[in-house]
Amino acid sequence: MSETVLRIPTLETERLRLRAPLASDFEAYADFRTGPRATFLGGPYTRAEAFDQLSALIGHWLLRGYGRWMVADRQSDRPLGVVGLYYPEDWLEPEIAWSVFDEAEGRGIAFEAACATRRHAYETLGWSTVVSLIDARNARSAALAERLGATREGVFHHPSLGAMDVWRHPAPGEAA
Repeated sequence: MSETVLRIPTLETERLRLRAPLASDFEAYADFRTGPRATFLGGPYTRAEAFDQLSALIGHWLLRGYGRWMVADRQSDRPLGVVGLYYPEDWLEPEIAWSVFDEAEGRGIAFEAACATRRHAYETLGWSTVVSLIDARNARSAALAERLGATREGVFHHPSLGAMDVWRHPAPGEAA
């Protein structure tokens, strides 16, 4: 009998813990994915679709060796969003993706987690470049990309999600 072990590293920042998703995170995740703020991610979705998406989020780690973390409050471990590295089969290239849940919006959570994610991509995984793909209607995410030092360099046309702006992050050593 062979065994597959999934190892998801934990990253910590001053306020946050980026950790493996847990079954107990599903309610917060489903609330976000079934709500109106999921519009920029192709939603809103049903709870069943949200469950499949959370399962895929975990499976991405197994298939790629990296993925998206559940972002949790470092003190309470309450889930605040999902941030990390994402590269599905039909994507342009690997990206830093972020989604924060309603209660975490506007608190710098996505910025803090995205900085930790980019540092991990460059310093641990040895990447030299990474993008973020953002729906052009999502002004808050575009502003976050700019705050992260990313520059808009074009448009990626996804077959089911439509047009997304491509934001290129600064190279290692150039990032804030």
